[in-house]
Amino acid sequence: MGFARTCSVALVGVEGVVVEVQADLEPGVAAFTLVGLPDKSLTESRDRVRAAVVNSGAEWPQKKLTVGLSPASVPKAGSGFDLAVACAVLGAGERIDPRVLADLVMIGELGLDGRVRPVRGILPAVLAAADAGYEQVVVPECAAAEASLVPGVSVLGVRSLRQLIAVLADEPVPEEEPDEPGRPDPLLAGLRVPGTGAATGMHSIGTGQHEQGHDLADVVGQTAARTAVEVAAAGAHHLFLEGPPGAGKTMLAERLPALLPPLTRQESLEVTAVHSVAGLLPVGKPLIGAAPYCAPHHSATMQALVGGGPGIARPGAVSLSHRGVLFLDETPEFSSHALDALRQPLEAGHVVIARSAGVVRFPARFLMVLAANPCPCGRFSRTDDFCECAPAAVRRYQARLSGPLLDRVDLRVEADRVTRAELTDRTARGESTATVADRVRAARERAAARYSGTPWRTNSEVPGRELRSRWYAVSGAMDEAERGLERGVLTARGLDRVLRVAWTVADLVGHDRPDATDVALALQLRTGVPRGVPTAIGALT
Repeated sequence: MGFARTCSVALVGVEGVVVEVQADLEPGVAAFTLVGLPDKSLTESRDRVRAAVVNSGAEWPQKKLTVGLSPASVPKAGSGFDLAVACAVLGAGERIDPRVLADLVMIGELGLDGRVRPVRGILPAVLAAADAGYEQVVVPECAAAEASLVPGVSVLGVRSLRQLIAVLADEPVPEEEPDEPGRPDPLLAGLRVPGTGAATGMHSIGTGQHEQGHDLADVVGQTAARTAVEVAAAGAHHLFLEGPPGAGKTMLAERLPALLPPLTRQESLEVTAVHSVAGLLPVGKPLIGAAPYCAPHHSATMQALVGGGPGIARPGAVSLSHRGVLFLDETPEFSSHALDALRQPLEAGHVVIARSAGVVRFPARFLMVLAANPCPCGRFSRTDDFCECAPAAVRRYQARLSGPLLDRVDLRVEADRVTRAELTDRTARGESTATVADRVRAARERAAARYSGTPWRTNSEVPGRELRSRWYAVSGAMDEAERGLERGVLTARGLDRVLRVAWTVADLVGHDRPDATDVALALQLRTGVPRGVPTAIGALT
């Protein structure tokens, strides 16, 4: 009779639960039983593990074998338990000392030849192991850099089960060909196994820098829309751009991420964890340091937007754009059910998905940009008569965006048709991305200093109650906005959002409190009605 145990991690969304993998050998007819609520892919690990152990030169025990995954009540999915199951079996068969395995967390899929393959969610799995008090993890070599982002954890990256057996048994480590030419040899990060001399150095992974894409100066004209983009970046306000095709709506949205400041270390880990679970981490970049940008096609389903899928739900576009920008081009063409599903994450900053396999929670604090044509043909205008759409068709098209969704959008701006003079004037260039990004960074620093000691960092996060009681505008500045509430032009939520935007404008122009001019610009950006104030931030400073 033999018994051994080691640990792995079950992921539920981006949150992990440490799972104890126990192997028990008893005399009897050779059989392999896996218990503990495994899914189909995990049940198939019996065949993968057996072939990997045999092809790694180890002997498979010819006894009654039971492998249990505890706690048994937690659903377990995926092939990431293969490595832990194999080592627990080898420990029960006394090929490896069971005492060496007890304090290790192992994550990785096994090929039939014994190679260790990467799996999704390495970073959140290692974070869960660290939170549970484990200090040593084993992962595939190609994922060691990602795992090493977690402080206080020693990481061993291996290419094959043969190498891991040798390390744990304190034997010479065999050479293995890397999966990709030029990869360094096996032991990548500082695991020290009790009773052995195996130890290597720790990885040092720096945060990524903002990648500058197209320049904001490339956008022709659109003074009001450029101001709205700057205000959106400075205060993390949601934005709706309406205008004819070719006006520059997509160009403005694509340049918005470059205006956002680089992610903090904590934000980078949050974003990287989501992309790791989705299997979308860029090759060679284990840590995402810049604000993500996600632009799903208008045919995307509700599950593609908010997350879902069979079994354990996967993150959707709202989570993949966490701490970044979600751009919905041709917004009225999206399913109305998909758009209305955005209301909850817009308010809460996270999305909760309930499925038969369990309830998952994904972070979803993103900056949303909506873009739409004014009508099906795109040529409708209040001043020109180019549109051939029937009035009923225009109303139906514009009604596809529900009032409750638009009420959660702080900034609504019309992108005007570009004129010939604007397009051919080579001397008229707007401000560059670098110039505007500097103002955005300074505005965010002012807001962060003001909200020091609170859970908020940007103006869009502050509850309206707090704004009205602690961070109110100059006396009389909100009179026009309050009259709009009385006339029904603004809702109570809309009034709070006007005050939030006014604070962002004040931060951009350097005012201690929003004055009447700041509130007037905020009202204009909210309602689209001109208020007789300059629309360029530079004109207000």
